[in-house]
Amino acid sequence: MSARRLLLLGPPGAGKGTQARLLAAQLGVPVIATGDMLRQAVAEDSQLGRSARALMEAGKLVTDELVIEVAKERLNREDARHGFILDGFPRTVAQARALDALLQKLGVELECCVMMVVDEDEVVERLLKRARIEGRSDDNEVSIRVRMREYREKTAPLAEHYRKLGVLRETSGSGSIEQITTRIEEALKQGAEELA
Repeated sequence: MSARRLLLLGPPGAGKGTQARLLAAQLGVPVIATGDMLRQAVAEDSQLGRSARALMEAGKLVTDELVIEVAKERLNREDARHGFILDGFPRTVAQARALDALLQKLGVELECCVMMVVDEDEVVERLLKRARIEGRSDDNEVSIRVRMREYREKTAPLAEHYRKLGVLRETSGSGSIEQITTRIEEALKQGAEELA
């Protein structure tokens, strides 16, 4: 498993965060997640953080431009120079194109995009279970199905973008954490062999 610049793609509840943390520990690279990047920028009270805070406090989505700027700042940090795992970013084809341009400027490229495929009903069941465990009242079946629709419309098309770039590997996101980890590792090996 030689790829060190990765993107995990999949619907909400697919287990991307869990798998990203496991892979990051194994590879010794940071997980870069949109939410974490934005929260960090806000906490650091940077210019970008203040802009993001104003939008979030107004209940608005953070713009693609702002997300790209935060990603640029994060990817330029020392710990990301030798690799990273992207989780939750990019979310749209426009963000993916901006990321491609950003990585090109940094002189690196995304080595593999692993798409975790999970049946929608299974995702809904997982998220409802997580909501019960964590006491998240905002996660109900209606809100989860809305998020799934948004994922299908805006994020799922990224698969075709990365397929055209030759870095997409699809794998099942069903089963135990260990089974999914093994399948992701196999997908990364397959990608490394094809690049060799």
